[in-house]
Amino acid sequence: MTAEELTKADFEALARFRFGIRRYLRFSEQTVREHGLTPQQYQLMLALKGYPGREWATLRELADRLQLRHHSVVELVDRAQAQQLVRRDPHPEDARAVQVRLTPTGDHALSRLSALHRDELQRMAAVLTLPEWTDPAER
Repeated sequence: MTAEELTKADFEALARFRFGIRRYLRFSEQTVREHGLTPQQYQLMLALKGYPGREWATLRELADRLQLRHHSVVELVDRAQAQQLVRRDPHPEDARAVQVRLTPTGDHALSRLSALHRDELQRMAAVLTLPEWTDPAER
């Protein structure tokens, strides 16, 4: 599909979806700050709790999930650990790595914030629905 093949409805759908993403992100940033955390700390905790198949992640895995550089994740984990949101445990199979886990304090904060985020996503369902594209040949 080229730019010439996009219809007015296509542009409206893209704009509506982009607006929905931005509105959700602004809601998330404001809500998290109102609860005394940074958006990055919330993302870190969510990445830990939502990691597939287990309740912890390595720094390398977190860097990938958060799309950050390794040293940025180390600093983020350091700050979250200072606030008792996460802890580091030795990795049982790799002495060079650590397991980052939520603390009970972090788990409680994440649960409270995630419930608010879920509720907001349910309210925003119409603007966050992926556009349905039709084949240009069918138009």
